Amino acid sequence: MSRKVLIAFAALVGAGSLAACNTVEGVGEDVQAAGQQLEETAEETHDGNPQTP
Repeated sequence: MSRKVLIAFAALVGAGSLAACNTVEGVGEDVQAAGQQLEETAEETHDGNPQTP
């Protein structure tokens, strides 16, 4: 994985850990938002070369 993706994921996990979620719905929304951000970061760092890991 790209270093940028790993850093973004770590930041999201850290922010999610600090945020208080009082309901299952809130947790689901947080996980969904983290996944969306991770996907966007991965798309931004993809160079278009299918041989790039």
